Amino acid sequence: MNEQKPPPEAEISDADWEQTPASVRVAFQVLFQQVQDLKAEVEELQEQLKLNSSNSSKPPSSDGPEQKIVKGKPKERGKKRGGQKGHKGHRRDLLPLEQVDEVVEHKPEICAGCGSELEGADPEPYRHQVTELPPIEPYVTEHQVHRLTCDCCGMKNQGELPPEVAASQFGPNLVALIALLMGVYRLSKRQVTGLLEDCFDIRLSTGSVINQQTAVSAALAEPVEEARAYVQEQAMRNIDETGWYQRDQDKKGWLWVVVTPLVTVFLVALSRGGKIAKHLLGEESGGLVGSDRYSAYNWLPVEWRQVCWAHLRRDFQRILERGGQSALVGAPLRLLAEEILSLWGRVRDGTLSHAEFLIRLPAFQYTLHHVLAEGASCSHSKTATTCRLILKVEPALWTFATHPGVEPTNNCAERALRTAVIWRGLSHGTQSEAGSRFVECILTVVETCRQQERNPLDYLRRAVLAHRQGLSVPSLLPDTQVVFTTP
Repeated sequence: MNEQKPPPEAEISDADWEQTPASVRVAFQVLFQQVQDLKAEVEELQEQLKLNSSNSSKPPSSDGPEQKIVKGKPKERGKKRGGQKGHKGHRRDLLPLEQVDEVVEHKPEICAGCGSELEGADPEPYRHQVTELPPIEPYVTEHQVHRLTCDCCGMKNQGELPPEVAASQFGPNLVALIALLMGVYRLSKRQVTGLLEDCFDIRLSTGSVINQQTAVSAALAEPVEEARAYVQEQAMRNIDETGWYQRDQDKKGWLWVVVTPLVTVFLVALSRGGKIAKHLLGEESGGLVGSDRYSAYNWLPVEWRQVCWAHLRRDFQRILERGGQSALVGAPLRLLAEEILSLWGRVRDGTLSHAEFLIRLPAFQYTLHHVLAEGASCSHSKTATTCRLILKVEPALWTFATHPGVEPTNNCAERALRTAVIWRGLSHGTQSEAGSRFVECILTVVETCRQQERNPLDYLRRAVLAHRQGLSVPSLLPDTQVVFTTP
């Protein structure tokens, strides 16, 4: 602590400082430093209060009501809400007659005008179809195992249950539905038992639901592991992670996801470190990776990365909202991000050629580098740090421009995590490692089936049946490979 000179921010003249007693100088400097520390703490807390989905990685569901009102305010376009005049309506298509289960004819019997009896049939009657669920009742099969004694030798013989029957008291259709209700529709175990009883008159305990959950995990273990090996071999992967709590460990875990065009895999781990990312992506894999700027991905060569521009846009928005010198840096950065994403959207929908985009690209690259370099020397330490970290991965900002099939954002991975985030909010995570394994497996199956336009309920039913029979469980891998070319 310098007792000879006042702190520069104190704005005390040298003459006044010289006339101040030494003990008062020391006390002043101590108090002044405390005030500065408190101001920095208040500034940090105020910035945290301003965090929302537009300037951080927080999900939109965490935004307060006032933020949603501002973001959701419709633009004035001079049109009323709802269908517009001249809009072509959409009606439910009629099924062909051969697909209709029952036809009921409604014919007038007496003429409303003269009272005469009517005969014949309308060659083109008005058709009105009603779709209804049939009465649903559980189908129970009793298997009786007989013991018979041989009349010749006296040996006692006993029949055997087929493996798929002996494995459980519940059939594969029911078990597949239980897994789907939890993994897709995010129902709790008690909600599953309630739905089965209310809709199907099937009564089972929550313990039975847990047992079937474990059985499904065992059935899916092999195809899920095969899917994890598959994503490591792909030319383009997107990776992301979100918090996940596992109660028996009494610590926060993480749900990781790796997305490829036709296969998506999930993993629950008690670490958010680069070791897990290496395990999922394959340390020796040479494929491209789309991600945010999280440090767990810094082991990847920068030339094989694509840093998410949606995350960058949120970073730039946070810099802008700090005000002062930060705003002078954040404003042009935010505008650049908006312009780049807008132009790429035009490239994607075909209204701008890729060649024209590449012609404009150098100007964007030069401007962004220049603004980031200025931001790296900003007086606001957080703004300066953010700009320096982005400059370290600068080549990874532009991979999408020269590698076909690579997107500038990590939105596909974030969308894949959305169901899990909602599930986490309802269940607060899992109770045990077995529960976490079920989460990994069912999310992998459901998301992959969605990508391949496969029915997840049908896949789960076939997987459970094959596992019970001791056969190979159907693969999750696609019939065709998707390959991205590199220059």
